[in-house]
Amino acid sequence: MRSSVRLGSGPGFTLDAVTCVDDHRRWGAAEVSSDFRVVLARRGRFRRMADGRAADVDPAMAYVGKPGEEEHFAHPAGGDECTSLCVSARLWRELTDGREVRSAVYVDGGLDLAHRRLLAAARTGDVPYALTEALLALLGATLRASVAPGEGAAGAGAGGAGAPGSGAAEAIVERAREAIDAGHPAAAGLVPLAALLDVSPFRLSRAFTGVVGVSLTHYRNRVRVGHALDRLEQGETSLAALAADLGFADQAHLTRTVRRHLGHTPAALRRQLAPERTFS
Repeated sequence: MRSSVRLGSGPGFTLDAVTCVDDHRRWGAAEVSSDFRVVLARRGRFRRMADGRAADVDPAMAYVGKPGEEEHFAHPAGGDECTSLCVSARLWRELTDGREVRSAVYVDGGLDLAHRRLLAAARTGDVPYALTEALLALLGATLRASVAPGEGAAGAGAGGAGAPGSGAAEAIVERAREAIDAGHPAAAGLVPLAALLDVSPFRLSRAFTGVVGVSLTHYRNRVRVGHALDRLEQGETSLAALAADLGFADQAHLTRTVRRHLGHTPAALRRQLAPERTFS
């Protein structure tokens, strides 16, 4: 079952929070939209099929949908929560300057932060300025992320079954991402993760960079930074405890990693993202 809540709308765009509680591995009925869409997962994971290609969508991988595109969805991992930004064809052309955007988009730190700021702007109720400005920032971050190197299709057919972009490589990467996202103990290091997947560390590293476009190390840190942002949004007060819980060596390691991915320290982000406190 799917439900949605309208967070805001303006000339040529709508913003919705979408919640799905389905739990099935089979593809659902075909869906066709009349708008461009940027869909970012906030919680959970689901699968999307479009143009004959299946892709996982989770907080580290978003997708861009196009008008008239036939889509199918599956929810093998249970429920999920997403943000869906629908943009008219005219506004999309104006904002993207006619540039082509690939469907699978790696959610780097900049895009993740733009997503969270968009949701914060929606809560202000200021659609003409705050929300629209945040929307422009999100689309800008999406464009920057969409032209990152290493799109899986680019490597298809470039070698044997283990070549980046091949079906075998994509299957390995999918399982690696699942282990990292779930916090599997083997995901604490490249060697134990490769052993879990029954592949060599070299093959895993090469496949991951070829399919996702970033190194396995970068991706794992990116996931941990996302978890840190979740905690900071909820008002986490102890950065030392946060660092320990997320597997960083210490608070300084957490700070360096967050700054590298987002350009801000955890303390600064906490001030930006933590819910406002009310005093009686």
